[in-house]
Amino acid sequence: MQVVITGANRGIGLALTKLYSAAGCDVAACCRNPDDANALHALMDSHEGLELFELDVSSSDAIASLGEALHGRPIHRLINNAGYYGPRGVMLGNTPEDEWQQLFAINCIGPLKLVEALTEGLCQGQGIIANLTSKMGSMADNGSGGAYLYRSAKAAQNAVTKSLAIDLAPFNVKAVALHPGWVQTDMGGPGALIDTDTSAQGLYRVIEGLSTAQSGGFFDYQGNTIPW
Repeated sequence: MQVVITGANRGIGLALTKLYSAAGCDVAACCRNPDDANALHALMDSHEGLELFELDVSSSDAIASLGEALHGRPIHRLINNAGYYGPRGVMLGNTPEDEWQQLFAINCIGPLKLVEALTEGLCQGQGIIANLTSKMGSMADNGSGGAYLYRSAKAAQNAVTKSLAIDLAPFNVKAVALHPGWVQTDMGGPGALIDTDTSAQGLYRVIEGLSTAQSGGFFDYQGNTIPW
């Protein structure tokens, strides 16, 4: 099984890379600076099916290059894990446009463009597109306001996921929006509720157990449905 994971050099992406590699999958681990991805290089010593690829998901050229490198391969799992929270404490009246554009580029536009670059392989592999999003993109869950940049970018990613599920259904390709939980990563901070292994193991179970009826849904790492 061919798996593509973005943001694979640390955090949840690294934990998912370890899980899929241990399961015997061929994993294309993507990150911005492969030369500095020491954990991935160490993992390659024991998993011959693991390959490293340079990818900045905000770069159209980088996405196109990855598409060319993987051309002809059936792709069974695409895990859009790379994400960006942006500046903290952004409130009404203080929304920096350049940062907002960067959030959309990384969290929404990049994952969609990557699907476009890999559509042929995903259709060949009748694959699953797992977009790691956040319940902060849920309208119903928003009871505190603020976080305009991150909330809007993740809400947009959720909308993209739903459309992908509909448009690619005729090719037996599924798409799902997944909330990984509040995780102890650089983004989540040390005070988060769960560690990366707990999140990755839950996400793995949800992805690998995904039914056709669940495609286009929004779930957390435990498989619970999240309202849009």
